[in-house]
Amino acid sequence: MRYRFVDKIVDLEAGRSIHCQYTWPEKLEIFQDHFPGFPVVPGVLLTEMMGQCSALCIESAHTDLTAAMLIQIKNATFRQWVSPGVLLDIYADVLSEQTKLARVEVRTEVDGLLTANAELLLTFETKDKLGLPAVDPILATYLAQSGF
Repeated sequence: MRYRFVDKIVDLEAGRSIHCQYTWPEKLEIFQDHFPGFPVVPGVLLTEMMGQCSALCIESAHTDLTAAMLIQIKNATFRQWVSPGVLLDIYADVLSEQTKLARVEVRTEVDGLLTANAELLLTFETKDKLGLPAVDPILATYLAQSGF
């Protein structure tokens, strides 16, 4: 994945919940314009980050080479400015999963302070159709370190 917004998985209950972390690099070009003198992570990128974390949780429970893809954002709320260079904790809880759809509640925090939250809907597609590796490298690293 070219634009990866998850550095690592901290904790995982496959298909149920996940805790990820990410630090937005201060040198990203986007922060020159968003905003000059007051760099802020755009809400759309925070939402993509939450979607990627959610997808890792769902994919961890699938052995059929399925990728989860964000298709709907519900009730997204951005509560605090997020600056580049700070560690973000991302938490996702799968509320329900059906054959072609999963509903996930997700939030981000900085130092325990809620910065954003949303309910996301994800659908599934085969990884080969999307050109993705059979096992996500971040998920593979977590599983290897956890002894799975």
